[in-house]
Amino acid sequence: MRHDDSLRVVSALFLLVATAALLWWAGAAAGVIAAVLAGGGGLFWLGRRAPPPAPPTGAAAASDDGDRVQLLIEAITEPILIIADDRVANANAAALALLGAHIVGEHARLAIRHPEAAERLTAPLATLPGAPVSLVGIGTREARWEMQVGALDDGRRLVHLSDRTGSHAAERMRVDFVANASHELRTPLAAILGFVETLADDKAGGDPPTRRRFLKVMDDEARRMGRLVDDLMSLSRIEADKFRAPDSPIDLVRLVEEVRATLAASHGNRGRDLTVVMAQAPPPVVGDTAQLSQLLHNLVGNAMKYGKPGTPVTITLAPGPETMVQLTVADEGEGIPAEHLPRLTERFYRVDSGRSRALGGTGLGLAIVKHIVERHRGRLDIASIAGVGTTVTVLLPALSSNCHGNITQGA
Repeated sequence: MRHDDSLRVVSALFLLVATAALLWWAGAAAGVIAAVLAGGGGLFWLGRRAPPPAPPTGAAAASDDGDRVQLLIEAITEPILIIADDRVANANAAALALLGAHIVGEHARLAIRHPEAAERLTAPLATLPGAPVSLVGIGTREARWEMQVGALDDGRRLVHLSDRTGSHAAERMRVDFVANASHELRTPLAAILGFVETLADDKAGGDPPTRRRFLKVMDDEARRMGRLVDDLMSLSRIEADKFRAPDSPIDLVRLVEEVRATLAASHGNRGRDLTVVMAQAPPPVVGDTAQLSQLLHNLVGNAMKYGKPGTPVTITLAPGPETMVQLTVADEGEGIPAEHLPRLTERFYRVDSGRSRALGGTGLGLAIVKHIVERHRGRLDIASIAGVGTTVTVLLPALSSNCHGNITQGA
């Protein structure tokens, strides 16, 4: 090779290396530099790998971002909306199920049609309050939701809906329970205080027949308060134990006979109307003796009170479906109108308040029965025909066959 050619090759190589270094420094070169020498003329070809694709812009970038946001909000079980330019840009499956599949692309005011939500959804981001807003009637008339709206970095809004229907119902039940319990206790207490004041008067207190009559009323009201307090405490204990399933084997046949004998001895002629029917002896059940005894006293006691005098009150025991034992208590009374049946197990609910109080009822008997059945993992059904009578059916899980040899009445 001639000296001039050598210089030309060296110069070209130097230029190649310098150019590659410059391009690499500038961020345009991504990888490999190849030099190809063609013929004696010293022609070089500079090759480099194609740079990575530029990030998408415009509509493509928006679509890609929307897909990522959709994946994120779908992982949340509660309704989530993303609002952009006052319209619903994204909604997860929970939001679509609640508000409808048509909401994506709609104006936010149309997606959530509620006056309390409208201002929060369109107010300037800088003025958004931190406290959530309560919405009533979204989805269903009784539904209650809590809506929280937050601002994202890019100016969009994130809307989160939390279902508060259950907690509201529980709070309403608690308030109603306290109000009803206070009323039920205040009524006999007022009567007692009134008669005490009357007896303190020399004229009324000095008349023996009047004094005896007033003292009897006071005694009846005090006993009524005692029964109510006992039922309230019993209900509290049962609710405290509802997550702890009973595990004692109980001979239900023997327990039914004990309850029948006790009630028959304490209710005079009406006690003779009690009948136990058992075509086939059922297996033992898993239960709590004290609570099952209370269940029987409440059901049989109600049947005796509300059934017509002289008509039978029938207690039936039989093997039930699905390895259950079936207990049925039936009376022949006036029956219960159909509209009252769904509410019979509510605390302090009475079909006829005056008659119930006159018969000594506290309004908690069937509520206690319901909670006992729930704690025993059983089922409760109440059926009634006006003018014919009422039948209450309880299904309790039977004891497994390998435990039959260890029967006890529990503590």
